[in-house]
Formats: sequence, C-alpha cells, structure tokens
Amino acid sequence: MNKKTIEDIGLKGKKVLVRVDFNVPLSSKDPNDEITVTDDTRIRAALPTLNYLLDEGAALILCSHLGRPSSPDDKQFTMDPVAMALSDALERPVIKVDEVVGDAVSDAVADLEPGDVLLLENTRFHPGEKKNDADLSRQLAELADVYVNDAFGSAHRAHASTEGVAQVMRSQGKPSVAGYLMGKEIEALGTAVANPPHPYIAIMGGAKISDKIKLIDNLLQTADKILIGGGMANTFLRASGYETGKSLVEEEALPEAKRLLEKASERLILPADVIVAPEFDPDAPDEVAMVNAIPADQMALDIGHQTVARFKEEIRDAKLVVWNGPMGVFEMPRFAKGTFQLAEALAELVDLGAEVIIGGGDSAAAVQQAGLSEKMSHVSTGGGASLEMLEGKLLPGIAALDDR
Repeated sequence: MNKKTIEDIGLKGKKVLVRVDFNVPLSSKDPNDEITVTDDTRIRAALPTLNYLLDEGAALILCSHLGRPSSPDDKQFTMDPVAMALSDALERPVIKVDEVVGDAVSDAVADLEPGDVLLLENTRFHPGEKKNDADLSRQLAELADVYVNDAFGSAHRAHASTEGVAQVMRSQGKPSVAGYLMGKEIEALGTAVANPPHPYIAIMGGAKISDKIKLIDNLLQTADKILIGGGMANTFLRASGYETGKSLVEEEALPEAKRLLEKASERLILPADVIVAPEFDPDAPDEVAMVNAIPADQMALDIGHQTVARFKEEIRDAKLVVWNGPMGVFEMPRFAKGTFQLAEALAELVDLGAEVIIGGGDSAAAVQQAGLSEKMSHVSTGGGASLEMLEGKLLPGIAALDDR
C-alpha cells in the first residue's frame, strides 16, 4: 500500500484541504454552556502535518467531524471550541467559518494567504457528508489545489470529506495524499497485513468475539499464534467445554468459536487461569480460578497469573506483535493487572528490537493508562479503522489517495 504523502508533492503557494480528526472530548453537551475542549490530544497529534504544510508555504483549509449531530441545530457540536484550542496549539490565528461549503466558505478561501489557517464547520452538519454526496464532494474539491487526509480514524468510512473529495480531486488532476499520521498508520498496519516478520504473535481481547471473527480468520493466515484474553476468551472457553459461571459469554457466537478452535486449536492460546469475582464491581472480592474450575457464582474479569506468564513466554521471541483488545476490565484497577503486565512485557520487547503495534480503541486507552504509549512501536489512532485494516480490508479513505 504505497501511497503518496505530503513530502512527495510541491506545496508552496497552494491551498490545501486537510481532513483532520478533531473529534475531541468537550466540556458539555449543553449548547447553552460555554463549551471547551477537555483533551487536545488529537489536535496536537495533527501538528506535525499542519506545521509541515505551513512551513512549506501552504494555506490550510481544515475539515473534521465532531460528535454525532443529527442536524446543524445541534450547536453543542460546533467547531468553535476546536478553533480556539487549535489556535493555542499552533500559536497562530485560526479563522473559523460557520458553514461546510457555500459562498461564505468560498469567499474566506479566496482571501487566504500562505500561512493562514481556516477551519470549516463540523462536516456532519451537512447532510451530504455521511451519504458521500457527489455535490458536496465537488464543492469541497473546488476549495483547494491539494487534498491531504490525516484522519485515519475515519478512513474506513466512505464519506464526502474522506473518500468522495479525494476521488474528485484526482479526477481533476489535483494531488490527494496522506499526512504524517495517516502515513504512519499505512506503513505500520500495512506491514502487519501484507509482509509481517516472523515469529508474528497476535493478541486479541475485548468483550466480544463476534466483532473480531473476520479479524481472527485473517490473522490465522499470517500470524503464528493468537493469544486470546478478555471477555471474548469466555466464549472460547465455553466452546471448549468449560463451565464459565456468571462470565460474559456470547451464546450466539459459540458455533463460530468452535469452528475457529477446530480450524486452529494449537495456534489459539486460551487462558489457563482467570481472576474471578461475584459481580461486576470495582470493590468486589476477587480470587484466582483455573479455567476448569470457575465457580458457578463467579465471573471472569481478568486473566490470571499463570496466563500472564504463558503469554509472556509466547511473545518472548516475537519479531512482531499486534494487540487488539484488553485482557480484562482494565477500567477497574483490581482487574487491570493482566492488561498492564502484558503492556509492560510488550514495552520490554520493543527494547529488544521487536515491532509492537497497538490496534487503537480500548487497547490504546489501556496502554496510555499504563503510561506506556511512548514505549510502543506504533499506537493506532483508529479503533474501527485499524480493525478493518487488520481484517485485510482496503479502507476507502486510503484507497482514494494517490499511489506512488
């Protein structure tokens, strides 16, 4: 997946439309409140791309969605607080317009000089965004000389600002390329999908197996082993014939779990022991149970000590590890130990030269909570997008970009 990036094209004097991911947490959902951005991590993650474009002499037109507005009347999702936070992060003024496209936007774009930054209104305020409307895509393309997609977290959605506009730009002979964030995702996840080094170990967790059946099927074609933890392990354990007490089990996914075990039981490594408690409560008393002896009145909420040791042994010689989904209910400190101990082992593995990719979503949140994000080779910015890419799907927002 060899896509052009911002370093492959000329930018001086160009007006550049950048699809960023500024879907940031806000202080309130009440439109009458004075709303601010409470975490600017995603804004700061875009700075390397934005600063490069500005340093190269471009004028920027930025677009992003924010939240899930049902109409433009949902003023709590306006981009005004984002414009203020972005201005602080860039240390320069940010012009904000109240429309996605239209005369006011065209006039503002016409006045842009190199070094200027213009932020469009929430793309989801326009009904054509999620429909990948051809007219909206065309109007966005008319604003700029170059299109840059740096929003990997939205690359799996064929929306007007992610896929439609790129296609129009390309049809007009205008460059459509990846920003730094997108480029890193393509390189890291693309390697895991297309040409992984071996031994290659995948670690799968999270609550549900049904969300990851396609992913596991695809990983069985490339990974040497798959370590299974989290709530999804309960379904595999039940499919293996074990009693699982009050543990979360996806009854409807049992046939698929049995199929996968029959297909590759020796390569799917299940927990040997689990941490159980009588209820889903941070203060519930916990104890260790072997998977063949989970009490009927208990539920599994984390992997146990023997399982952590086994998983560490399995990854010891790995050249590549991809991790998607926590090993337990890591939001509760009592049931976070398995997840955090595994994260520490992976950080040590990176120090030994292995490539460790964290597949976004809860996995990324867990690694961040453990204070180990910087220790990993790559932490994906997109949960759903990384999942689909690891499934082997070609994401529309990436497919639409120019090939090298």
